[in-house]
Amino acid sequence: MTTLDHCAETTHSAARPVNAMRIVNYAADLLRAWKNRRAFYRLGDMTDTELADIGLTRGDLYVAVDLPFASDPTVRLRSIRQSRSENVEAMARRVA
Repeated sequence: MTTLDHCAETTHSAARPVNAMRIVNYAADLLRAWKNRRAFYRLGDMTDTELADIGLTRGDLYVAVDLPFASDPTVRLRSIRQSRSENVEAMARRVA
């Protein structure tokens, strides 16, 4: 066996675990997104006051629900809430 043949064989066999890990990671991400989407739908049962208590509005839910199924809507909600919080803090600093 030449060095070139051994190198090609080693590279090919080393790629298998990487591809398997990609599949496992994709499946885990899909499962996490599905679980978070189920939790997200429970947010729709909350009143507007309850949503406001956690820093969200009903409109935020409509924005996040339009994401593709494999996407995690809670990530979008988190960024909306964080952005709103930062804007409120910035406005409070200007007033003070």
